[in-house]
Amino acid sequence: MKSEKYITGIQQIGVGVENAEMAFKWYRKNFGMDIVAFDEKATAKLMLHYTQGKTCERHAILALNFQGGGGFEIWQHTGKAPEKIHEECYLGDLGIHIVKMKTANVKLAFNDFKAKGINIISEIKETPNQIPFFFVKDAFDNIFQFIEEAEIYEKTKFSSGGVFGAIIGVSNIETALNVYGKLLNYDKIIYDSTDIFEDFNSLKGGKRKFRRVLLTHSKTRHGSFSKFYGATQIELIQLLEGNASRIYENRVWGDPGFIHICFDVIGIKNLKQESESLGFPFTVDSANSFDMGDAAGHFAYISDPDGTPLEFVETHKVPIIKKWGLFINLKGRDPQNSIPRWMINTLKWKRVKE
Repeated sequence: MKSEKYITGIQQIGVGVENAEMAFKWYRKNFGMDIVAFDEKATAKLMLHYTQGKTCERHAILALNFQGGGGFEIWQHTGKAPEKIHEECYLGDLGIHIVKMKTANVKLAFNDFKAKGINIISEIKETPNQIPFFFVKDAFDNIFQFIEEAEIYEKTKFSSGGVFGAIIGVSNIETALNVYGKLLNYDKIIYDSTDIFEDFNSLKGGKRKFRRVLLTHSKTRHGSFSKFYGATQIELIQLLEGNASRIYENRVWGDPGFIHICFDVIGIKNLKQESESLGFPFTVDSANSFDMGDAAGHFAYISDPDGTPLEFVETHKVPIIKKWGLFINLKGRDPQNSIPRWMINTLKWKRVKE
């Protein structure tokens, strides 16, 4: 293996909730996140940088959608009461504001969500590059953008797929590009526009002036689950009139809301060196193998220039059927190759049905 780092895709978005089991049931029923990669209760011992120096008892469920894309790490504090946001959040506030989700047919998804009674907060609109989408709020006041994207892993009964990216509020886009553009290799700019945007009108604070930059990667991602994760996008938005607040001001990682973006990586030690050279040292580093619901690997965090946590996971082992000792071994694999499709398909054995 070359001495390089590879970003293979967005593994998951951390979603802090008040009740993990209730949230998983809602996301399974409404968003098709019905595959459980892990479900465990444990102590988060290494997250002190983001938890005011205190270890946290937690319940975490990693849920996936087999249409592909990233998953949700549904995360509940169990050692303290989860603390909801103190003041209303406005577009442009600093942090992960909206999660982008993929759907192969935006009209079908819109009508399906409407029939389910999901809180749709916009009509079908178009992004500045003419891609149809709509915004919804889940039962926990989180905002999602369901955007039309033809690339899916496998068709399911659901009208939507998994995580496609995120809209992140930053104080300075040029500074933020040192992380998202250089370190994470989102090197292709789809648009870079400054205006009052009609497609933001339905969002609180959305009628103000923003600079927004939509990023993707010019090269196809490689790695074990890269075909499952698919292509992804990061949209940076900078408020140009008024003041932006921090979404997690006076709260801690794991409290309700979007707590982090997790990138699946290969060569995390090389990533650490590059990240430090850009001025973003690891804030959390498991250093050696860790256990996460019988998965194993190496994880670390950095903060973007505004303090938003970004996680990196180099996975070594993925459990399929624990009682049989059946797992997928990823350690030492060629980073240029995805694992065989039949092997990815074994994740369907972990599907939770109604």
